[in-house]
Amino acid sequence: MFLDIATIKITSGDGGAGRVSVRREKFVPRGGPDGGNGGRGGSVWLAADPEMGTLLDFRYRREYAADGGEAGGGNRRTGADGQDVVIRVPCGTLVLDDGTGQTLGDLTDPGQRLLVCRGGKGGKGNWEFRNARNQTPMHAQPGLPGETRTVRLELKLIADIGLVGEPNAGKSTLLSVLTAARPKVADYPFTTLVPNLGIIDLGDYASCTLADIPGLIEGASEGRGLGHEFLRHVERTRALLLLVDPSYEAPGRALDVLRRELGSYGNRLADLPFAVAVTKRDVLDEAAADAALAEAAAWGRAHGAAEVLAISSVAGYGLDQLRHVLRRLYRAGSPGGDDAG
Repeated sequence: MFLDIATIKITSGDGGAGRVSVRREKFVPRGGPDGGNGGRGGSVWLAADPEMGTLLDFRYRREYAADGGEAGGGNRRTGADGQDVVIRVPCGTLVLDDGTGQTLGDLTDPGQRLLVCRGGKGGKGNWEFRNARNQTPMHAQPGLPGETRTVRLELKLIADIGLVGEPNAGKSTLLSVLTAARPKVADYPFTTLVPNLGIIDLGDYASCTLADIPGLIEGASEGRGLGHEFLRHVERTRALLLLVDPSYEAPGRALDVLRRELGSYGNRLADLPFAVAVTKRDVLDEAAADAALAEAAAWGRAHGAAEVLAISSVAGYGLDQLRHVLRRLYRAGSPGGDDAG
């Protein structure tokens, strides 16, 4: 099961109390305060783990708490610190305060850590309060309490190029042909219910990650269908490949819908470099295929598409050219990149 949003409650440990103690030792004529400090409470961290792919673990456990620090002891002994808790999350997890909506951190790199709740500081023992006027203080500090916070975790898959299209446009089939991914493929709409990732070999020792999301339909920004809910998974992409099925709908109208829904979602998706692939070339006769490609090409020139081409994932038509297009998109979307290929 794929889970990309979760809410969990996190509590760090309380600091240990300081100790009130007075030395009483045989053959030591002068006693005095010797109460130690309390230990620090355990903190709670989030850590990005590249081996995790979803937030499914948080469906079954939603509360995490660190241990408190131990109280100080006599003979100036400091109490033991509470054990920290490290919660593993997938790379690409955005962490938000559920109460305020404030972004606490964005865990994108393997091993990256985020301190979410700091453990309480331990209290001072009476040894710390001695002075010339009060040489035997008989008071100590309690430990400071830990923090409690409810956080919202939102997973945004880390991919280089996003595949975007209406239902049954051929995104999953293309992903399965270009990569080792095995998404569900069927001849009915909304076959893809969760995002899928695959790695494509671009040649010359270059590769990139493709993300396939559920199909976008008109009105997705208003809650229709599934695709708009999952567009967060292409927010991190460098470029987009828009796929249209001319056997289902006129390419120009389909592309207008896709661009409109991307713009409604925001988060710069409509500004990313993109190319257009007219799919299922094998199911159309030559005249219909040429007309569909010409319509898509005219739309692409008007809207700044980097390339418009016809492909067939089943027949393998145009896939070599598509790899070159994806390579140019990947380079164009890289920081400081260009579209040289």
